[in-house]
Amino acid sequence: MKNVLVLGASLYADRYSNMAMRKLKSKGYAVFSLGKRSGTVADMEIFTAQFAIKNVYAISLYLNALNQKDYYDYIIELNPEKVIFNPGAENKALEFLLDEHGIAYERACTLVLLNLDQL
Repeated sequence: MKNVLVLGASLYADRYSNMAMRKLKSKGYAVFSLGKRSGTVADMEIFTAQFAIKNVYAISLYLNALNQKDYYDYIIELNPEKVIFNPGAENKALEFLLDEHGIAYERACTLVLLNLDQL
C-alpha cells in the first residue's frame, strides 16, 4: 500500500482535495491528510499540525503557492517519491527546491491521474 499525503485537505465534500482523499482510499492508497480544520472524511482523519509519515509515495498539493511556504521544509523532510501540483497549486519556487533535493514533481490533477490509473 502506497502512502499519500493530501496537503490542503478539506472537510467539505465538494472540494477537490476531499474528493481526492476518497478516490485515493477507494483505489487502495493509505491516505494521510493535513488541513486547516481537523475532522474526518470517510474514516480518514485530517490533522492540523505537521506529523511524521514514513515511506511517502506522493504528496498531493491543494494549497496555493503563498500557503505552501510554511510546508517547504516539511515536504523536503518527508522526501516523497513525487509531489503533485494540482491546478492552482503551481509554484516555481517549490519546484526549484524539489529539483535541488532530487524529488520528482508534476503539474497535474490527482483525480485525473487516478481515473487514468497513472498515479
